[in-house]
Amino acid sequence: MSFTFDNALQNTRSTPLPMVMFLVMLLLASCSGSAPPVPEVHLQEQKEKNMPYNKLTPEEERVIVHKGTEAPFSGEYYQNRETGTYQCRRCDAPLFRSSDKFESGTGWPSFDDALPGAVKEVRDADGRRTEIVCANCGAHLGHVFFNEGMTAKNVRHCVNSVSLNFQPEALKPPATRTAVFAGGCFWGVEYHLSKVKGVLSVKSGYTGGEQANPSYKQVCSGRTGHAEAVEVEYDPSQVSYETLAKLFFEIHDPSQVNRQGPDVGTQYRSAVFYADEEQRRVAEKLIAELKAKGYRVATTVEKAGKFWQAEDYHQNYYEKTGHQPYCHIYTKRF
Repeated sequence: MSFTFDNALQNTRSTPLPMVMFLVMLLLASCSGSAPPVPEVHLQEQKEKNMPYNKLTPEEERVIVHKGTEAPFSGEYYQNRETGTYQCRRCDAPLFRSSDKFESGTGWPSFDDALPGAVKEVRDADGRRTEIVCANCGAHLGHVFFNEGMTAKNVRHCVNSVSLNFQPEALKPPATRTAVFAGGCFWGVEYHLSKVKGVLSVKSGYTGGEQANPSYKQVCSGRTGHAEAVEVEYDPSQVSYETLAKLFFEIHDPSQVNRQGPDVGTQYRSAVFYADEEQRRVAEKLIAELKAKGYRVATTVEKAGKFWQAEDYHQNYYEKTGHQPYCHIYTKRF
């Protein structure tokens, strides 16, 4: 030290008492050759201060930092059923497994367990509820409830989606293929094909026309040349293209020209858009079989071009509305 103990005391005459005590401890420590211990709580605060955090949006900061709550049934992970791990949105620490997630009906993601040591429980200021925070960075996650009888573990970690990130499990994707069919209003075609085992996704959209990225209104005008169609992604190890094509011919009337039931126009025409020669061969074979049975098939077989996905409100239409297809009724033809 470059100053004496007497000088130090003299300099503290106008200094508040807590500072005086600190200076005394500092002088004593200098004599012993060691610094005074830093309280553990200060070490944790310093750790959190130095920890690199992800940048938060204002809404994320409202919930994570200021302990807010997102509106029920609004979070992106409320109905997520993918396999993977849920992480802290602020620091990416793993928190929950998808295998511990369950449907509680509350409007927020619910888990009946957390990863060991990942979540810390803190009594709310009101003394009634128990808050849960990320054990790594202290981010507010939500609350934990006990003895509700919802699962065998009798625990519900009620978490804000906005406090989480989701890391899907790295699964080897199957070798998928795509099929495109047009058979009147795409709502009904999508409805039936989406229920086939081995079908991974069905998208409603437009194809067979000339205009790029057409809207529903433009297609309905009949001037773009597009047909309302569906793009089916499927796993050929579970379902064959021929099975899908047969169902396509059985869920609409392939003998109608530029219409399907009450829907009239070129956009409602019947067509198979083939991706390769095998799909073309299968489509033509099935049409020949139908003609041999006496059906006057109007379905065209065309090489697949660009498929434009329709507006969001057209996707999964019947599932969203709870209605049933009005002009796509299954009729066995093979």
